[in-house]
Amino acid sequence: MRSNAHMPAEWQPVGEMFSLIGDKWTTMVLGDLQDGRRRFSELGRDLPGISQKMLSAKLKTLERDGLVERTVYPTIPPRVEYELTPLGRQLLVPLEALAEFALMHQFQVEEARRRFDSESNELRPALVISAARPAR
Repeated sequence: MRSNAHMPAEWQPVGEMFSLIGDKWTTMVLGDLQDGRRRFSELGRDLPGISQKMLSAKLKTLERDGLVERTVYPTIPPRVEYELTPLGRQLLVPLEALAEFALMHQFQVEEARRRFDSESNELRPALVISAARPAR
């Protein structure tokens, strides 16, 4: 996790939480666990593109942070299941709101990016030329 030492103390927990949930795999794992317990292999099948190593690392991080609980059953071979903790379930509420915002406003963001990039490209040659002039 990135250091948030540069942030004001009252914002450091916010920065830490955004660092935790700020990648696609974390949110996808949490979303996949919202319907109940899942085995590692089920999670891997439901999350195409995630490697076993990444899934293992994400689950370990989420368990460490208290969002996911890991249960090992004493069978041969051992059966391992993962489920959201109450804290993890609570986190789904703002994540769902953020996902709704993203879906509702994705086109506005894309249009703003196109407009910005277009305006930036129009200005860029003048900046490059002036930067290339020798100093006097």
